[in-house]
Formats: sequence, structure tokens, C-alpha cells
Amino acid sequence: MYGRGTFDMKGGIAAMMTAAARAVSRGPLRGDVIVACVADEEHGSLGTAEVLESFTADAAIVTEPSHLEVTLAHKGFVWFDVEIEGRAAHGSRPDLGIDAIAKAGHFLVALEEWGRRLADGPAHPLLGTGTVHASVIHGGEEPSTYPARCRITLERRTVPGESADSVERELTAVLDQLATTVPGFRHRLTRGLHREPFEADPEAAIVRTLTRHAERALGRPPVIRAEPFWTDCALLDRAGIPCLLFGVDGEGAHAATEYVDLASLDRLTEILTGTVADFCA
Repeated sequence: MYGRGTFDMKGGIAAMMTAAARAVSRGPLRGDVIVACVADEEHGSLGTAEVLESFTADAAIVTEPSHLEVTLAHKGFVWFDVEIEGRAAHGSRPDLGIDAIAKAGHFLVALEEWGRRLADGPAHPLLGTGTVHASVIHGGEEPSTYPARCRITLERRTVPGESADSVERELTAVLDQLATTVPGFRHRLTRGLHREPFEADPEAAIVRTLTRHAERALGRPPVIRAEPFWTDCALLDRAGIPCLLFGVDGEGAHAATEYVDLASLDRLTEILTGTVADFCA
């Protein structure tokens, strides 16, 4: 089925709603089944955060698309604004001006080097290493003046074992080194939105139950994988709810052409139904 959102993630919503109804119709369950259709997962996950203020659960399944592969980990992220400070002056007065954009160039080179060090460092078995990149840059007013400031927004993708605090220490060390070695280098650092990485316990009951039903439905053991992007799994896990990610096959998330494979949608619904009924039996 083609259409915007069919893969990410209307297919998952349809599957979990149908699976919950079917599991309940098979007979009484020992526990409640919560179907949470939430907003804002693409940014701050305010929907899931609000759900967790009022509800908890013994386990959870996030039905983001995963090509019917069991997803047990994903990266986190943290955003920073680095404002490089210069001194405004007319372009004819180099004796008065400090070019914030030129100073920012030193930081961009150091940022690239930081990324290389990360790529060469210890790797998570499923996710690899963390990464860093410059996302947005603003600076300058007009051609005939020295820019007083240049602001760079960067994103650092994190793996399990890393945190916003540990990343800030790394970034501060980079900036402190520049302040020591680059004449006139001054900066201000501001931390923005951050979300933690996620890693499931492969021996958790919900993981073992879903994996068993997936193997039965697929006729083979499911692929175990991780995702480079962030999902609501991290919020659920931090709230003490064992969880994993498992969803449909298809293509085109956030793209002009998007589709869900309907056979995978049927398989997902079957696997979720069996998992709910078994887990709550």
C-alpha cells in the first residue's frame, strides 16, 4: 500500500490496534493491554512522556517499522549551540575587529577531527560508534564588517554507555584546547535537547516471547538488529518498562514515495497477537 505514513508508522498503528482486539477476543487476559497512540516522536516525544506520567506496564513493544527484524538497541542524541565570539568593526579596521567566522573555522576543523577520533574508538556490537556533525551555522551581518559572533549548532549521536554529560565533557575539552592554542578564541556553550540511547535485555520476557512468535510466523529465527535513529523505546526503558522495537516491512520513511508491504503487516499483526496473548496468559 502506497501513501504518506503507511510505512512510518500507520502500518504499526493498525497492527497494534488489531492485535490488541484479537488477543482480547481470544479469551480473558490476566492483565490490561494498553494501546498508546502518541504524538511528537519525531522531535521531543512529548506524547510518550505524558503517557508515562499516568501509566506503567510490565513490558512494551514499539511498532516503528523494522522490516520484521527484532530491534534491541538504538542511538541517542544531544544538541549543542556553540557561539564563537568576535568583535564587530568596519571592514577597513582590522586593528579593531575580530572575525568570529574565521575563529569558528578552527572549531569546525576540530569538530571534524573529533568525529574521526570517535570513528576510530571503541564500537558497540550492534550500533558501532557515536558520531558528531555540524548541523546549522549562523554568522555575520554584511560584507563590510567584521562579524561579532558565529553560532554553530551541532549534533552528537550517542551509543549505550555515553550520556549528555559525558559528551559535554568531550566538547568542553575540544573548546578549551582551542581557547589555549588559537589567539582570540572565545566561546559560549549551550546544551539543547538530548535523548538517551537504548539497549534492551535480550533475556527479558517480552523479548523472548516476541522472538518466539516471530520465529513461528516467519519460519526462521528473526534478524536481531539495532537502529541509528532515536525512538520512544529509550523513554520506556528509563521508566523501568522492558521493551523492544518491532514493525513492518516497506520503504520510504520521510520520503516522497512511501509504502508498506501488506504481507508484512499481516505477519506483524499475527506476531503481536500471539505475543500479547502469551505474555498476558
